[in-house]
Amino acid sequence: MQTNGYHIIPVNPHIKGALGEKAFASLLDVPEKIDIVNIFRRPDFVDQVVDQAIRLKVPAIWMQEEVINEKAAEKARKAGIFVVMDRCILKEHKARFG
Repeated sequence: MQTNGYHIIPVNPHIKGALGEKAFASLLDVPEKIDIVNIFRRPDFVDQVVDQAIRLKVPAIWMQEEVINEKAAEKARKAGIFVVMDRCILKEHKARFG
């Protein structure tokens, strides 16, 4: 996604950085506006990420393939967040833009 112009900010409390970018422990620590949260965590961690996204008023949440949490998705939708679940963002991007 970086090669397509996306600025990726890694969020993981166990790393200092990834993809040439500084990592942050949580979404709440990211010092800039977030347009989309792309979740690569196990489904049992999604609730916490969604709660942070709601607090930050992030407009979209994308859960990668096999990341399914219907309860968290519904909570996000009720907060006005666009949600995609169980799909690969890169595959979707390639299908639409090549």
